[in-house]
Formats: sequence, C-alpha cells, structure tokens
Amino acid sequence: MTLEFWLLYVTTVLVASLVPGPSMLLALSHGTKFGTKRTIVTALGNTAASFLQATLAIVGLGTILSLSGMLFLVIKWLGAAYLIYVGIKMWHTSSMLSEIEDETNSDTAMDQSKMFWKAFFVAAGNPKAIVFFTALFPQFINANAHQFHQYIILVMTLSVIAFVSFMIYAFGGKQIGWLLKQSKTKKYFNRIIGGVFIGIGINLATSKS
Repeated sequence: MTLEFWLLYVTTVLVASLVPGPSMLLALSHGTKFGTKRTIVTALGNTAASFLQATLAIVGLGTILSLSGMLFLVIKWLGAAYLIYVGIKMWHTSSMLSEIEDETNSDTAMDQSKMFWKAFFVAAGNPKAIVFFTALFPQFINANAHQFHQYIILVMTLSVIAFVSFMIYAFGGKQIGWLLKQSKTKKYFNRIIGGVFIGIGINLATSKS
C-alpha cells in the first residue's frame, strides 16, 4: 500500500467514524457525565468491537481472495458502488443524525467494566459495520502483495481511528451534542459527508490500484 492510498484509507475511515451513530452518541453521553479521562474505558470497549468486526470482515475477504481473484475483484467494484450509495443516501437525507440521548438522570456511578461492555455491545450490535468494512477493505488491498501485512495495517489503523474519533466526541460533550441537534447543521453535515463518500467511491472505482 502506497502512502497516498493509506492516507486515502485514513480519510475514508475517519469520515465514516465521525458520522454520528449509536457509539458516538454514547461517547457524548459518557463524556458529559463521567469526563474525558473515565470515558477512555468506554472508547476501548468501542474499539475492541470495531477491531473484532474488522477482523471478521478481513478473514472473509482473505478466504474469497484465496478462492477466486475475479470474485474478489467483483466484490471490490460492488464495495465502491456501496460507498457511492451511502454518500447519495446521506446527501438526500435531512434527518440522518439521531437525537442525542438524554441520560443525565442515569447512574453516574457506573463502574468501568460496565462502561467498557456497554460500548462494546453498542458497537457490536451494529451489523452494518461488517457490511461497510467488507465493502471498504477490498478497495485498499493489493491482491498481488503480501496479504497479512496489509490486513494488519488496515485493521490497526481502523482501530486507532475508532478510538480517536470516540474520544473527540467524548471531549466535545454537550457542546458537540447541542451543535448536532441544529437542523441546519444536520442538513449541511449530511451533504458534506455524503459528497466525500461519493467522491471517494468514484475515485476507488476508477483506480487501477
């Protein structure tokens, strides 16, 4: 993987990670209630689930690649088309962002193990993540190069970005939550992120790498 392709991968994963969803809403909630330092445990739970989902996707793709290079290429094209579809869907959706959960009255004495496992199961309970990873990874795997090293780079990079993105939301707390509730913010946020996904999908579909 070249540096340019790796940076494109980082950009794609970062954009996807920053899209508000159940895990990011949990980051906002825990960051507000428990503070940034304690929320590190929650971020580790989210990262562990993302690592597991990414690994499952990689193993499946590795099996496909070992069986048929042509089938892997088809999955790569379908994956690029899926990224474009996600971008178009976000562009035309005005309410993609969920409302921030109001958990101010919940147990503020939650121990760290519960914080970890809550984040783990919230992230693991999103089956779309594996679908997204399965669509994403083939765009950045060179079928003619050493597979294991590429898999390690893809999964570890994703894990670091998942952790950092979670902590960004935790640090922002109520400020980010208030901003994301604004209707104008939702509209333009969706269009910006949607446009990025469409551009990345087209770029990957036309790339010879």
